[in-house]
Amino acid sequence: MPDILHTVQNLGYKIFTTEDFDLNIVGVRSSNRRPGFFDDMIVVCYKSNSDWIEERYKATTDPSMEQHRDPDNPKGVAVLKPGQYRGVYKIDKHAGKYQALCQRGAEVTVYRDNNRDERTDYINEESGYFGINLHRAHQTQIVHSTQYFSHGCQVIQNPADFARLMGLAFLQIGIGYDSFTYTLIESKDMEL
Repeated sequence: MPDILHTVQNLGYKIFTTEDFDLNIVGVRSSNRRPGFFDDMIVVCYKSNSDWIEERYKATTDPSMEQHRDPDNPKGVAVLKPGQYRGVYKIDKHAGKYQALCQRGAEVTVYRDNNRDERTDYINEESGYFGINLHRAHQTQIVHSTQYFSHGCQVIQNPADFARLMGLAFLQIGIGYDSFTYTLIESKDMEL
């Protein structure tokens, strides 16, 4: 079993180990609290022919700097709280545009960072349905700024990596599971 799943299990969260293509989707938030960078990771672990496979995709789990400064959001930008969100995602259209893993199955807990500084802070907690989706950044290019792509979602930098994740998601649906659990941990919880 991949080391990251031992970490997830040691944190008290559920891992999926019995069937091929039953996905374990884990976000790893870096210790860098400055928004605007793809400095986090989405890790997908699953079995194929009973062998463990681990795939890692560069991502951001933080909102962009522009969202931190948005004066039209008095509550503050939503920052997903680390934890496990069982059955949170289903395949649907992100912003009505393309298929992604969208928050359709369960509430999430976010921090509302409303101090408008240049750091992602964990301030006020709120739980609910906020559209905290797992999607891609640009449609065809690898971009290096989260400026236009991260409003609190979990965003994969490379469109090819995102296409791979979606292919795996459809394989999971093929074995009869149409919802996806997402676990967000912090890099301090493990060595990458």
